[in-house]
Amino acid sequence: MTIFAVIPARMGSSRYPGKPLACIHGLPMLGHVALRTALCPCLDATYIATCDEEIMAFAAARGIRAVMTSSSHTRCTDRTAEALLRIEEEQGRRADIVVMVQGDEPMVTPAMIEAALGPLLEEPDLQVVNLMADLATEEEFEDPGEVKVVTDLRGNALYFSREPIPSRKKGAARVPMKKQVCVIPFRRDYLLRYTSLPESPLEIIESVDMMRVLENGDDVRMVPIRERTLSVDTPADLARVMELMRDDPLRRSYQAEAR
Repeated sequence: MTIFAVIPARMGSSRYPGKPLACIHGLPMLGHVALRTALCPCLDATYIATCDEEIMAFAAARGIRAVMTSSSHTRCTDRTAEALLRIEEEQGRRADIVVMVQGDEPMVTPAMIEAALGPLLEEPDLQVVNLMADLATEEEFEDPGEVKVVTDLRGNALYFSREPIPSRKKGAARVPMKKQVCVIPFRRDYLLRYTSLPESPLEIIESVDMMRVLENGDDVRMVPIRERTLSVDTPADLARVMELMRDDPLRRSYQAEAR
């Protein structure tokens, strides 16, 4: 089985322009994502996918594989699909599974990628998986930068939103506060079918790619993880990640190798 990882990234983020190359402990954030992803033994290759020359130059300088994609994509999943076809041409082989790892997840670990791949390797009819983790505070639960998710009793997603879901307004003492962690494996043909579909109404409203899957009647399996992760949407997030990663043993290993 051939498994590629694709890390979509662009400099023009509306909430934090230029964030892929924001520095975390001496290395741009995107470098952390790429190097940590590539450590996963399940992967045959790891690539950055971008429309920006600055990111391509960074990847070349660091010896990280990268492909240039169109600047017209509004969704990271569409950028990943275009990159996949270019990667297959370069590699001379087709993928079976494509793992999309968002470029703003600098705390990703090989174990997280393996956990996300597990259901696809075990269940032939399953097409797409997401990770999810607990939100640590009510402030994070209210933060629109965090995509929240609720699931059914089988562990499949019911809905994704940047609003706090489920509601805490009915007097419940405690509600599950779960967030999407953007390590998302797709079966290859399903990813290409996904990108052939038009953006769906709730996908646009919520600004969450996975709503296109749900609105077209397909399942998104959610895999819970215990790792503490934080995506970077603002400079304040970057500062928090720098503190969380200060004593990270995984960072020390690959940064030593990168030098």
